[in-house]
Amino acid sequence: MIVLTEADVARLLPMSEAIEVIDAAMRVVSARGAELPLRSIVDVGGGNRMGVMPGAMSDPACFGIKLISLFPGNPARGLSSHRGAYVLFESDTGAATAMMDASLLTAIRTAAASAVATRALAPAGAERLTILGYGEQAEHHLDAMCAVRPITHVTVAGRDADKARAFCDQAAAKHTGLAFAPTTDIRAAVSDAQIICTVTAAPTPILMGDWVPAECHVNVVGSSIPSMREVDDAFVTRAAIWVDYLPSTLAQAGEIVEMIGAGTITQDHLRGEIGALLDGTAPGPRDGDAFTAYRSLGVAAQDLAAAQHVLHGAQKAGIGQSVTL
Repeated sequence: MIVLTEADVARLLPMSEAIEVIDAAMRVVSARGAELPLRSIVDVGGGNRMGVMPGAMSDPACFGIKLISLFPGNPARGLSSHRGAYVLFESDTGAATAMMDASLLTAIRTAAASAVATRALAPAGAERLTILGYGEQAEHHLDAMCAVRPITHVTVAGRDADKARAFCDQAAAKHTGLAFAPTTDIRAAVSDAQIICTVTAAPTPILMGDWVPAECHVNVVGSSIPSMREVDDAFVTRAAIWVDYLPSTLAQAGEIVEMIGAGTITQDHLRGEIGALLDGTAPGPRDGDAFTAYRSLGVAAQDLAAAQHVLHGAQKAGIGQSVTL
């Protein structure tokens, strides 16, 4: 068994490769080539939770499980809000073949999934990006969006002006040539956006559907349990929405669950899964769509495919500490 650190994952899973890995994985998901039980969430007190995400895939043939803690207060301590480990198994004998840091793996694969959707749905020449939030996912989503679209202007919005400004200053040092603008005014921040990424821990809507410009593409990422939602009813009603995995969307996407339960929309309002869109088995955008949206919850297949890619890279490069259980 190989043990791999966060630094190993960073070296072996660059964003450009992660995007292609997740693109392939989502096609497998929509072809029902993966076993994906809904994630289990355990309350561990103090507003903190533990998530358990098992999964198996046919291509590549492997299975594994992510054990991850969700501690919203960690960023204030300079730590990731998601901390844990991914354990990967091989399909011949069931042996555990690798254990690796799950924090960075999760962050990269989540942003890569948004990039896959953006590449499929956003205007080809989209230059203006707005990110709602300034935490770890904001950083990785900036990298991901720049990998698939010719971004020139980035607006970063959040409740804390100092944090938004600090994020922009740090990002500008890495992404030279891009213009950054921090703000606390979300409505103004999205007014001329061509791509919007919501990566907050907001429990109630922060992005209203009436604010989203025509022909914009939105990645809704931050809310991953039914009691949380980053967008309002008008957003769901106006948007042409694709999702990562329908069973999890219908069980855990707060705004979708609430609106279907209230009879405001039906499941048919959703255009389908992103993997099916990529394969041509789900419809694409239509003339007259106000804007497009990708509802990301994150599925075990993304972690599994990313972990398998990291393991193969580690074996090829001779990276990692080998242990016997």
